Amino acid sequence: MYISNYRPRCEAVFLCFLAFLFFCLTRLLYIQLFRSSYLSGIADKQHNLFVELEPCRGTIFDANLKAQAVNIPTDSLYVSPNEIKDQDREKIVRQLGAILSLKPGYIQERIARKKSFVWIARKINSQQAEAVRRLNIRGLGFIKESRRSYPNGYLASQVIGFAGLENSGLEGLEAYYDKYLKGQAGWAVFLRDARQKKLDIWDKMVLPKDGLDLVLTIDEVIQYIAERELDQAYKHYRAKAASIVVMDPHTGAILAMANRPNFDLNEYSGADKDAIRNRAVCDYFEPGSVFKIVTASAALQENRVKEEDRVFCENGSYRVAAHTLHDHQPHGWLSFREVITESSNIGTTKVAQVLGPQAVSHYVKQFGFGAKLGIDLPGEIPGVAKEPRAWSKISIAAIPIGQEVGVTSLQLASAISVIANGGQLMRPYIVKEIRDKHGEPIKKNSPLLIRKVISLDTAARVKRILAAVVEEGTGKLARIDGFSAAGKTGTAQKLEPNGAYSHHKFIASFIGFAPVEDPLVAIAVTVDEPHPVYFGGVVAAPVFKNTAADTIKYLLNRQALPETVASLIETN
Repeated sequence: MYISNYRPRCEAVFLCFLAFLFFCLTRLLYIQLFRSSYLSGIADKQHNLFVELEPCRGTIFDANLKAQAVNIPTDSLYVSPNEIKDQDREKIVRQLGAILSLKPGYIQERIARKKSFVWIARKINSQQAEAVRRLNIRGLGFIKESRRSYPNGYLASQVIGFAGLENSGLEGLEAYYDKYLKGQAGWAVFLRDARQKKLDIWDKMVLPKDGLDLVLTIDEVIQYIAERELDQAYKHYRAKAASIVVMDPHTGAILAMANRPNFDLNEYSGADKDAIRNRAVCDYFEPGSVFKIVTASAALQENRVKEEDRVFCENGSYRVAAHTLHDHQPHGWLSFREVITESSNIGTTKVAQVLGPQAVSHYVKQFGFGAKLGIDLPGEIPGVAKEPRAWSKISIAAIPIGQEVGVTSLQLASAISVIANGGQLMRPYIVKEIRDKHGEPIKKNSPLLIRKVISLDTAARVKRILAAVVEEGTGKLARIDGFSAAGKTGTAQKLEPNGAYSHHKFIASFIGFAPVEDPLVAIAVTVDEPHPVYFGGVVAAPVFKNTAADTIKYLLNRQALPETVASLIETN
């Protein structure tokens, strides 16, 4: 009787246990068959940490293998929001904000994400990293990355450019050659313990491929000389801007290129856009009288005039169509040689009228104006060179003397190199070679002839005229002690917004080469809006003189060094 009364209860309990067991088995089967991938993924996220491995960006060297852009190791801070304790969140927001100068809202948004890895700050300095480590907060960690550093700061800043936090080039050579410099990223999956602490054990890894190195044609010493002289003129004459290009006239290799204003590559984020722009290749202007080398070369090449032919310069006033042309000082009869050495606008225009629009336009283009020269730098522009059909009635009096055309400093350096090297227009280039980390060349840039512009004889004749410009004409301040020099001065009026020529805004320029007999350097100097003096022969010519003098001495000493070493070896 006692047993029979409790039997239904026992059966009920048994059935409950049986139902619970069936539910558990069903749940296990469901998890095993349908939820295993999802749950194993969660486990992987908890115990594995996926990290992208940054490649080492290639180094940029000057012509003598002195580093201009390098990588230095640095710490990047990340957070694992899932690991942060609630009581630590306010501490992280408050203290990280103070250490890293970050807004509280930014940090709160980062640590609120439901992820196992979120960047907080990339490539912080060593003092900041040490301060964060002292906080000893679970969920914060560091990954070693590399930060771009520029040892010479301001030197060649617009040419070299800079790379951003993501290892990508943003300006200059850093941007133009980014695909070679950047390399390829790798990745690794690191294991973590039960406390979510990263272990120095990796499960899977693909190593990054480091970027290639650049070797420039720019010489650090010549670059310093050019920037020193340009900076002095820029500051002394309170100019708006200035540029200089130093070129090997025989190969087209750029030995130095600089602009003012400039900026510190290590502090590029605060730099003004005007300072970042490489004016030498991406700004054009009316060149003024330096452009007369085109007219002079064309007239001699076409045999329309000889050096001693006489030209009447109208005593300083000459009417062309509705425009009256003036010289900076009145002249009567001048030989063609004197027309160039004294920079007579009237004499040059009369010679151009003999040549005709078609011939003048042809030689303008032959010298490389109105087209890109193909330098391996971003932002190069073609300038402006109108077709004869677009000329006005006064264009024949304007274009031959450097008006109604737009040129760059690089084009002027290339044009004067044509005279210096015997009549050849060379493609300018600034990277000598691309090499791997073992120093093996991957790609080389060699001198490339664009075209033959004038004959060797014509180039020699123009060279003698330009040497006279320096010796006895408008370029006397370009004379170099101990070396011969040749060149041409220019003083160009700038255009006002209403289209009229300004009477107080000028561009002073000088283009030249030295030594005359066997030129080692060709140089173009332009100074935008100098005050109070604005003549090219006064403002720009001394920059050429000092740059050329020190550069030639440096090059000759460098060439003599191997011979000196060889003689010492033989003696010993």
